[in-house]
Amino acid sequence: MLLDDIATMLDDVALLTKVAARKTAGVLGDDLALNAQQVAGVSAERELPVVWAVAKGSFVNKLILVPLALVISALAPWAVTPLLMVGGAFLCYEGMEKVAHKLLHSAAEDDARHAGLTEALSDPGVDLAAYEKDKIKGAVRTDFILSAEIVTIALGTVAGQPLATRIGVLSAIALAMTVGVYGLVAAIVKLDDAGLVLLQSPRAGLRRLGQGLLNLAPKLMRFLAVAGTVAMFLVGGGIVVHGWPWLHHLVAPWLETGGWLAEMGINLVVGALVGAALLLVVTVVGKLRKQD
Repeated sequence: MLLDDIATMLDDVALLTKVAARKTAGVLGDDLALNAQQVAGVSAERELPVVWAVAKGSFVNKLILVPLALVISALAPWAVTPLLMVGGAFLCYEGMEKVAHKLLHSAAEDDARHAGLTEALSDPGVDLAAYEKDKIKGAVRTDFILSAEIVTIALGTVAGQPLATRIGVLSAIALAMTVGVYGLVAAIVKLDDAGLVLLQSPRAGLRRLGQGLLNLAPKLMRFLAVAGTVAMFLVGGGIVVHGWPWLHHLVAPWLETGGWLAEMGINLVVGALVGAALLLVVTVVGKLRKQD
């Protein structure tokens, strides 16, 4: 009977982990793009050490957040839905902030900023060790926010489950997301290096592969950025739709007749509207504070 109970619990953990992983996909896409960009300006030989340092900081973040989430679910289960709503709203805001930056800043401005950063780092007077530490600290702080979103969304999936199942799912999600994200980040930032190595090969096929990797690296980064932003609206909008009973009741007829495609469209629109509203509020408040 004990073995049957353990097997049943493991099945529940596996199933709910898959569900939680799907729900956190939006954060995962943004996490990938953001952390891959964090190594910009770091020398090629230091890229992997920087990724590893940030990954260790991410593990520490999870060690703080997972027990905290379990305590909240045990002592204040009523707080799970408000926390989910806050996390979903933040996803919508962050996604709209990225869209606004893309629309309001020209490519020339971004290129000029990148050129200025490159020129500054080439200055022999710059302390590269201090610069690298600042990059790592900034990346770990950003990871804490993204990890909090992941853990909160996963907690919402298992809020009504037994404690052992909650521990298993949150631990599995935390470990899988950290290993998966930073493993992929390490692979992405080394794509161009792999391409350069293959370009030196005497075999034409390997040289073509190397050139393909060099062409793929920037396109992959752009794709991750776009896909991550869209997924943030989908996930954040979905959380808001399900968190507000009146809104869920309002769109229920379209969900029933339109299926998953209608659900994606509604979540995308709601996520964009919520993000735009929050961005407007934050912008207005920021301007008023500057005037004061």
